[in-house]
Amino acid sequence: MLYSYMAISSSMLKGSLQTILLKLLHENGKMYGYEITQKVKVITNGEIKLTEGAIYPSLHKLVAEGLLITHTEMHENRVRKYYALTAAGETELADKMKEAESFIGHLQLLLQLKPDLS
Repeated sequence: MLYSYMAISSSMLKGSLQTILLKLLHENGKMYGYEITQKVKVITNGEIKLTEGAIYPSLHKLVAEGLLITHTEMHENRVRKYYALTAAGETELADKMKEAESFIGHLQLLLQLKPDLS
């Protein structure tokens, strides 16, 4: 089977970005911004490329809402700002995952797509 690769548009990602960030932080404990962009790129085989300009406003919003905490660490003479989930962030992630699952199921129905079960 041939697969064609098309980059995912930023407009398609906007509604999912917070869920993606929360899920990555849940799975990895703590991450810094550039690390997040690279992880997404690797997981999606380069199909989704998040820019730092796209993720930092979302990260800052999640911090302001009490869903993330931050701390800084020195690494090779540079300060890195790490993000991690709070208990409220864990709860929000659970809610967002349920919402995403429902939305994806309905989108598949509306577009008559069948999930890849391979």
